[in-house]
Amino acid sequence: MKLTPEEEDMLSGKRGKAAEKAMDLLVRYANALGAERFVETYNVAGVPGTSNPWLKHQFEADGGDYRAVFCRFDLDSDEVFDLPKMTGNSCHLQGGMDPELWREQGFSDALHDNFVSDEKNVTALDIRNLKTCTPYIAGNEPKFGEHCAWMESSAVVYCNSVLGSRTNTEGRESTSAAMITHRIPDWGLHTDANRRGHHHIKVDVPVDSIFEWGMLGYFIGEIVQETIPVIEGDLKNADLTRHKHFGAAAASSGGVEMYHMVGITPEAPTAEKAFGGLTPLSHIYYGPEERRKTYENLNIRGKSRDVDFVMLGCPHAALEQIEEVARLLVGRKIHENTALWMFTSRFVKLQADARGFTDIIQGAGGMLMTDTCSAISQIIPPDTKVVALDSAKQTHYLPAFMGVEAWYGTTTDCINAAVSGKWEGELS
Repeated sequence: MKLTPEEEDMLSGKRGKAAEKAMDLLVRYANALGAERFVETYNVAGVPGTSNPWLKHQFEADGGDYRAVFCRFDLDSDEVFDLPKMTGNSCHLQGGMDPELWREQGFSDALHDNFVSDEKNVTALDIRNLKTCTPYIAGNEPKFGEHCAWMESSAVVYCNSVLGSRTNTEGRESTSAAMITHRIPDWGLHTDANRRGHHHIKVDVPVDSIFEWGMLGYFIGEIVQETIPVIEGDLKNADLTRHKHFGAAAASSGGVEMYHMVGITPEAPTAEKAFGGLTPLSHIYYGPEERRKTYENLNIRGKSRDVDFVMLGCPHAALEQIEEVARLLVGRKIHENTALWMFTSRFVKLQADARGFTDIIQGAGGMLMTDTCSAISQIIPPDTKVVALDSAKQTHYLPAFMGVEAWYGTTTDCINAAVSGKWEGELS
């Protein structure tokens, strides 16, 4: 490692115990990656110090509290010390429960007390409690070329691809250390060479709705895995929400951390620019047959048409998605045997509240929740067997996590299922 004088000071303990331990962890991390230096980052998004009571119990001898978890678990330290207030743009991503609807989610008083305690500790360290997987919708949108240290696969792929900022998929250890040191290894997608495309994808069917963008992302991720696709073709309405669903799907079926869409994403004005002089490893075609197979693949876990649970908002819903759900529910009621939960960020929910969308959803028998989702917290209504989803990412994960059947379709398909209790979605 080639350390700057400031980094040497941190590692030697001259900047305090927290900086020493954080830098020690990052040096070990960088050595494992083969990185020779650090980049500075003042935009860090993780889950610093937050934990359930079980993890706190593991460090009972060290105090069994937030500070013990941050020092011993996050920073891999052999001792516990006072934590400094964080500077820069340090953000807390997803939480474990809705701060108001936690009872409806099935959490106990003890777990809620732990949640409240952790949040107070996060706030005391000047870390922003965004509590979302979509920080770019909740007030943290980094600049083009800015080095970040972000967790959450769907946020990472959006950060790299749509915003042109730079981050690898980090963990809680590296992000907690980066909040203290403002350093992250100069490796992977922080470098120009590693942001060039690998595979050429030709899209030969219209991809316009959120539903279609999610399917295309799922198809591409499964094929390219952790490499970078360069996509050309009939892509329409390339807005925030569609990119959000595309990237989340590609990061779930594969491990995509970055993609280029020619003429759409900022580092791909042309295909030649996106590949940066590299020859494509393969040319992949997405047409009617590939579209149908992707739909069938996503719905392979669906058998019974009786829907117990409809879950929307993965990644966390944007305001226009909540507006669409409210519009679809006007004058209708959720079926007595079906639950509807929709997830978003606190930031967006305040806007939904102000516009009356939350009241409409609740009036129909649904709930608009924040902070978490069914996959993150592994929470679903009791006795749920069949789920309807408009997220390819959630369709990928929830059956494995919760042992349920799942149907993937449009938001309209899902709302119709919530009202009728039956899945009637089909590929048109």
